[in-house]
Amino acid sequence: MAPAAIGAGLLSNQVSDSVDAISAQLAAADPPLVTTVTDRDGTPIATLYAQYRLPVTAAGIATTMKAAIIAVEDRRFYTEGGVDVQGMLRAAVNDSAGGALQGASTITQQEVKNYLINVVDRTDPAAQQADREDSLARKLREAKMAVQLNATMRKDDILADYLNVVEFSGTVYGVGAAAKAYFGTTPDKLTVPQAALLAGMVNNPSVYNPYTHPDKALQRRNLVIDDMVSNGSLPASYAATAKAAPLGLLPNGPVTPSGTCLGAAPDAGFFCAYAETYLVHAGFTADRLATGGYTIKTTLDPRVSQVTKDAVDANVPTTQDGVANTFAVVQPGQDGHQVLAMVANRDYGTDPARGETSTDIVADASNEFGAGSSFKIFTSAAALVTGKAGLDTPLPNPDSQCFPAPDAHAPCYTVHNDGHYADPITLADGLATSPNVAFVGLESQVGMPAVLDMAYKLGLRNTLATNDAGRTPDPKSGNPQYSEPQSQYFGNLLSFTLGNSPVSPLEMANVSATLMSGGVWCPPNPILSVTDRNGNAVPVPQQACERVIPQGVADTLEAGLSKDTTSGTSAEAARAAGWTRPDIGKTGTTQLSESVAFVGGVDGYAVSSMVFADGPHPREICPGTPVHLGDCGHGAFGGTVAAPPYFHAMSRLLAGVPDQPIPAADPAYLQARS
Repeated sequence: MAPAAIGAGLLSNQVSDSVDAISAQLAAADPPLVTTVTDRDGTPIATLYAQYRLPVTAAGIATTMKAAIIAVEDRRFYTEGGVDVQGMLRAAVNDSAGGALQGASTITQQEVKNYLINVVDRTDPAAQQADREDSLARKLREAKMAVQLNATMRKDDILADYLNVVEFSGTVYGVGAAAKAYFGTTPDKLTVPQAALLAGMVNNPSVYNPYTHPDKALQRRNLVIDDMVSNGSLPASYAATAKAAPLGLLPNGPVTPSGTCLGAAPDAGFFCAYAETYLVHAGFTADRLATGGYTIKTTLDPRVSQVTKDAVDANVPTTQDGVANTFAVVQPGQDGHQVLAMVANRDYGTDPARGETSTDIVADASNEFGAGSSFKIFTSAAALVTGKAGLDTPLPNPDSQCFPAPDAHAPCYTVHNDGHYADPITLADGLATSPNVAFVGLESQVGMPAVLDMAYKLGLRNTLATNDAGRTPDPKSGNPQYSEPQSQYFGNLLSFTLGNSPVSPLEMANVSATLMSGGVWCPPNPILSVTDRNGNAVPVPQQACERVIPQGVADTLEAGLSKDTTSGTSAEAARAAGWTRPDIGKTGTTQLSESVAFVGGVDGYAVSSMVFADGPHPREICPGTPVHLGDCGHGAFGGTVAAPPYFHAMSRLLAGVPDQPIPAADPAYLQARS
């Protein structure tokens, strides 16, 4: 025995210095928990997790479960001091003789090992390998920490901690999650057969997975039942009945919620993804969100979300080939812009055959064909601010015109009106009827820097940072279209006001919210509160709101946009829907009708509805029931295809609610001042 004892003593000295540091890590590291995302009413909409774990106290674990795990893993648990001395000596002798390292780990030692693997070192594969290595040094390190743990904690709490941290296969960790995932129950209600099955799994969760290896799992379960009888925790008379019981598993399991926003309800998936991205930009890491056990209460309004989802699904079915319909709703306010809904006819998921997409097509600049003439809002706002035009200013508006390009070396830019309009036409009438020549001429007069700056101020912050494909600019591309952000690329392109560039539907709704907030921009915020696993509030940094245009400009622009649904491009659709409420709106249609838009708002709801080709072979969008791709020769317009979901949804949401008037134009902005 002397060589073994001396060897063990030397090893003990070698690991002593590291034990205190590791023990401190154990004490400081909280196990990964499920983060719950809720709507504004507190109803869960999604779960985020890396390890599906539902922690419970010792009192919340059935005696059957405690008896089963002790019988099969550590019969002397309640009498030992955290280690099995006889087992450790036996292992030391065997190790010094060159044999394979033997077991002898107590539950307390296993608690230490599992905590290191599943909590402290879960993101460090090399450290996890060291935690699993077959060596006496590792055993001694565990033993020392187990003795420390045994001296500072009650046995029942050690047992509960062990059962909360241990893996039960896949992403299922802890007895609370296992009871729910395998049997649809809680750990305080586990029967003897159920408890024995779970206790048997911890030795090797893959080998004894009852879904993939039911025969082995059954044999292991019955072995545990025999051990319970042998240990005196189960009467022998009950063993036969327990062993004859079926596995009793939930079908198609283990049954766990999705650990990402992909598992959210159809009307909440894009919103959830945006909320997660928003928090990452606010300083939370994705891992922190998936392991922190937070409760994230969002601004999602379940009624608004469901009503708008119904509206887009009625307009374009979820599985409609090649056509997406996004819809975003933001609540205006000078103290904040809360996002109420982000939906699409597409669902947030990974199966294209079911009409799913894993791209956040509502938040991202994924509508690569653009929002069409709704971008004329930016040119109009810039003209009002600079004094180049007022709401009553007549604008030259011939049927076509070739405008000098800002770059003197480029050919002129030819623009045609789609139809016949008054010439000249006032800015107010132009906003309602949307002639291209008048607005490109106004954009040329105002200057591209002022128009692009206005687009940024009113809300296209992330959009303008993407390239003309809606992606992160690639300086190595060599092509300005892809290497430069839109804010730079469109510096010499008068086509910007015609809205032929990628845009975020959410940011376009926030543009309306800025106008409806009297010219105050706020970030589109999806978060009401975040609390940690202990119920403490967690601060979420947010950009401050900014006054970006004078109140008078915002009021005047709203007044100009108030004609669209009464005498403008969406008036026919409004009449068909029985719509009579005062509101603001601006439609948009790209040249080939591959994308159409309606941007506006009413009674505290700022909205964007966009219908665009989203498949690999984009074509003209055609109106009809349903909206579809085709070669119809009379393609969709913003007023005929994108506006109807707005009227459908807002009519339901505002039924019985009194009208709110649109602000009157400020007289200071009716005429040009420069």
